[in-house]
Amino acid sequence: MDKEYLAHSAHDGFPAQTYLNHVQNVHDDAVRYAKEAAAFAAKQEDGMALISAVTNAASLHDLGKLEEENQAALHAGNQPHLPINHTDAGTALLLHENKMYSAICVMSHHRGLPDFPKECSHGSRAFRDTDIAAATDSKLPELKAIHRDLFGEKTADEKQAAGCRSVFMRLALSCLADADHGDTARHYGQEPMDGRQNELRPAERLQVLNAYISGLRAEDERSRLRAQMYQCCRDSKVNDHVVACDSPVGSGKTTAVMAYMLSQAKKHHLRRIFVVLPFTSIISQSVETYRRCLVLPGEEPNKIVAEVHHRVDFESESVRHLSTLWKAPVIVTTAVAFFETLASNRPSALRRLHELPGSAIFVDEAHAALPSHLLPVAWKWINCFADEWNCHWVLASGSLNRFWTIQQIAAAGTRRVPDLVDNALRSALAQYEQNRIRYLWNPALMTSEALAQWVNSFPGQRLLIVNTVQSATVIAKTIMQLYGRNRVEHLSTALTARDRARTLARVRQRLRDPSDCDWTLVATSCVEAGVDFSFSVGFRETASLSSLLQASGRVNRNGKTKNALMWSFGLNYADDALLKEHPIIKHAATVLTKEFLEKDRPILPTSVTDSIRLELARYGEHQTNLLKDEDSLSFVKVEDTFRVIDNHSVSALVHAAPDEDIRIHEISREQVQMDTVQIPQYRIKDWNVQPIRDELYRWTLAYDGFLGYMAGVLSIDE
Repeated sequence: MDKEYLAHSAHDGFPAQTYLNHVQNVHDDAVRYAKEAAAFAAKQEDGMALISAVTNAASLHDLGKLEEENQAALHAGNQPHLPINHTDAGTALLLHENKMYSAICVMSHHRGLPDFPKECSHGSRAFRDTDIAAATDSKLPELKAIHRDLFGEKTADEKQAAGCRSVFMRLALSCLADADHGDTARHYGQEPMDGRQNELRPAERLQVLNAYISGLRAEDERSRLRAQMYQCCRDSKVNDHVVACDSPVGSGKTTAVMAYMLSQAKKHHLRRIFVVLPFTSIISQSVETYRRCLVLPGEEPNKIVAEVHHRVDFESESVRHLSTLWKAPVIVTTAVAFFETLASNRPSALRRLHELPGSAIFVDEAHAALPSHLLPVAWKWINCFADEWNCHWVLASGSLNRFWTIQQIAAAGTRRVPDLVDNALRSALAQYEQNRIRYLWNPALMTSEALAQWVNSFPGQRLLIVNTVQSATVIAKTIMQLYGRNRVEHLSTALTARDRARTLARVRQRLRDPSDCDWTLVATSCVEAGVDFSFSVGFRETASLSSLLQASGRVNRNGKTKNALMWSFGLNYADDALLKEHPIIKHAATVLTKEFLEKDRPILPTSVTDSIRLELARYGEHQTNLLKDEDSLSFVKVEDTFRVIDNHSVSALVHAAPDEDIRIHEISREQVQMDTVQIPQYRIKDWNVQPIRDELYRWTLAYDGFLGYMAGVLSIDE
């Protein structure tokens, strides 16, 4: 065959890529990914179905590029989009051969998984591009013949999956999308050609961790109990796929649960460990710890323990190489990035999902991982990956809500969840919680100025937590104006990850200085879990009961004094226009206020599950609809509805040069993670957020290391 068929045009100094080269590479990588995931399938049928679906989809995913008009455009290389939708041909051919899973993967590998009920309403044109379907069907014999001459016959009989169909479809698309996006990026020099991954090597890492822990031991009683906690977790005989770890503040969960997961990984030949944290601000602290105690001699720490702050996903070919991946053996990420990946329908997000089967997942501070109305469908996914794809979950917290015992959630998957730590040890560790905190409530609603004055009337190092980024920055700025910059620090996602790390280091240094005893840290919930802070007094805007308990874990953390104060309060949004209310948290705040604070009920960890039950009662219809959408394969609806943070956002680079689009190839995944801020999509125009290239943006307003991007926003609003 004399004619050269292309898959990608030449541009930016890189040559064109032939159809055969691209399809062969995608086929080989996608099938390899499918086989790696299938090795952990609990049922052989699911593993075989995944391999067959991915094999067929990878072979035919670009069949439509062989159409004459598309080839003319690819050879010309001067068009941003192909004139004919190239996914419809492969979809049509696979549907004609009754290979449904494969067909849907091909259809979805650019546009994302659809809502099945909506597609099925199209009858015989379901899952097709209805505008070109008839024309595509007439060309199929010719396209099939060209493809067979180039590539041969490499399709397989499609097998039927036995397990959860929604998770299966996401995994199948994941294998195809990762192979497709990866090969394109490598061809254009955006990813290294050598894609070899570091292995988990759990037995060796456990030895290194043991040595690290041995070097930390002290002689006091609390240190002895922490050592006992570590040994209990490391040597646990609990082998269930989902376990609970309910242990109080300061018990050493970070390393103890890691030891348990490494032991499980060794026993079950797992390939990856995820540490899922509730807030992006505490990732760097955990990553620093794990890089000290898990990296083997000669290894590069950042390639062993990956730091994933944001769910950064790009669909555009020019920037999708910057999307977040899950390739490292240990991945530390946020609940937002992790669970919204499980909920996604989009290929850029799902590209990493096939790495999850055969993993251990440590959901730390699980009480704060998700809003209560998202727990039922998340519990469904936890059960599916546990029972069908050999994932081992640890749900841990110092104030664990046993949400799986609540009827509305248990309906999505009933199971026994054993405890990792026995009652005797848990009780011994809990003795340090007695009389550590005294909970008080100020019922007056306060403006930012009134709050600043009230908080600053208390002596000592003060922690003040509010519900939104905007409120935190407004209050921090108010305190600075009233009392001076040295009397206040600010920590929220208005700052880049790099600046949050700097602020955390500065706060720790100030907390260690006994002479530096009159200042306030103003923060969002990003500091209320997993951060080793100990303030003299705490203030928490009303949110959930579990948030209040966790915030108190940053006050008098080591129990050096008796009955340190932890205040609850409300903000006066009506009289202070710059303060911003959180639309979802207000439901949990109502439960805390009406059911606990006004009734003067004790604030106890044992009450957390009851408060979640009451919150779900207010969200009943919402969570039921989300489960129904998941079960009916309404992927777009689930993607749109499952939002840990209730808005769509874009990534904006801070301090990016105006001509950054010329050097897009110089931007790294690390830079996107460390030097971007997440901006609500609906604010792009208002805040003059400028595009660099496609879905990657540049922050143009003022930015500083104290208020972050809100320095520019507040200058507009004021």
